[in-house]
Amino acid sequence: MKNLNRRNFVRLSGALGGISFLGAAQGCAPEQKQADETTSDKPAIDKPVMKGKIKIKEVSSTFEREPLHPYRFKGSAVTEAWQALALLESESGHRKIGVGTQSVLWSDASVFFEHSETGGNALMYALTTQALRMMKGLSFNDPIELLDYIFPEVWEYGKKITGHENLRKTFALNALVAVDNAAWLLYAAENNINSFDDLIPTAFKEGLSNRNSKVAGIPSFATGTPVEKIKKAADEGYFIMKLKTGSPGTQAEMLEKDKAFLTGVHKEIGHYETPYTENGKIPYYFDANGRYEKKETLQRFLDHAKAIGAFDQLAVIEEPFDESNEEFVGDLGVRVAADESAHTVEDAAHRIELGYSAIAVKAIAKTLSMTMKIAQLAYEKKIPCFCADLTVNPILVEWNKNVAARLPAFPGMSTGLQEANGRQYYKNWAKMASFHPYPNAGWVNPKKGVFETDADYYQKSGGIFEPVKHYEELFKKVEE
Repeated sequence: MKNLNRRNFVRLSGALGGISFLGAAQGCAPEQKQADETTSDKPAIDKPVMKGKIKIKEVSSTFEREPLHPYRFKGSAVTEAWQALALLESESGHRKIGVGTQSVLWSDASVFFEHSETGGNALMYALTTQALRMMKGLSFNDPIELLDYIFPEVWEYGKKITGHENLRKTFALNALVAVDNAAWLLYAAENNINSFDDLIPTAFKEGLSNRNSKVAGIPSFATGTPVEKIKKAADEGYFIMKLKTGSPGTQAEMLEKDKAFLTGVHKEIGHYETPYTENGKIPYYFDANGRYEKKETLQRFLDHAKAIGAFDQLAVIEEPFDESNEEFVGDLGVRVAADESAHTVEDAAHRIELGYSAIAVKAIAKTLSMTMKIAQLAYEKKIPCFCADLTVNPILVEWNKNVAARLPAFPGMSTGLQEANGRQYYKNWAKMASFHPYPNAGWVNPKKGVFETDADYYQKSGGIFEPVKHYEELFKKVEE
């Protein structure tokens, strides 16, 4: 384990206190009270007791560990992804399971670098189980209200067990995805809702009122990916791809590697044509994951793009700077998108003030509840959105797709946009795909680079309201 000093050992031991492993692939966290102070049920923040129509009677959680082909970004790599599962049972007898995929490196790299992958994931999962302990016995009216109620305390708990007073909000939000999804499914069952359109509260419908007939399926290529692989994807029909920049090394080394990467990409696919863009050319989508320390360095990358004739094909530069960098980006001449830095709707509003002209929304990373708020704000501010991935499982791809299909088409393109890179990096993707309620539906897999979100897709809402037998069986094992 990285930096295994006494302080880190104590913190991690406390987080692991509620976790017992079931074999190599799955685990459970019984929801009993723990003696250690890190898992106390005592509220960290004084607040009024929430009252609502839906009372949570029982809670439970479990998880699976899925191996990945190394996915390199932020100067490091992830080699496994924990699939966190949260079960909520209401007083009326409805039982619903929500799923979330954890990404410690994406959500807070400083926590990732202090621990092994297992250690970092255990800390995040500890937030999930703590949230469930807090929720047992609560009553709520809707999941957005519930998230607003529990988030501050879960975030404070995360600061405590990680030892990071500046813990990024996305770390807590990522931990709450499974919980939030379970709450939405419980809310739907209690209110006889079986379509995503009916699930959206009135206050947030405008931001998710579109119906795209096609959604681009965006693959993602890690730093250091051979250009030949990108060309192969373009040959298969993928017309927009996420290309990771922010190569490892010093800022000077990073810039030179990124410039060489852009040159190689533009040489190989810059001349390709597509029917899905207004100019008929393949657009470039670069994601630096906060690796650029100065605006001046990014400007040199953009100057290089101009020099080789690639600048006009830059559709978006995602999250070039760390969120602590508050330089104005609206004068760079290219659309800059906020991702990690747009933790909450308030943070998204601040990024818009700094000139960010697109937002990567992630129902599968920042919760559906927070995503609805951000999408509505963006709609009101006329800021385009697209759905980015977190290397999630096939079930969560559908949760994200429900959002992507309803966002306005991205400027200069005729489709919605959704990054979906799980099939590239999960070693057991085919097995995971078999858990899907409609594994053979025409809208599950992209065809020549796009998901066909037809009438059947909207009628079934991507299958998110259907039970997933595999996950239900996992909880049977937990309860035995």
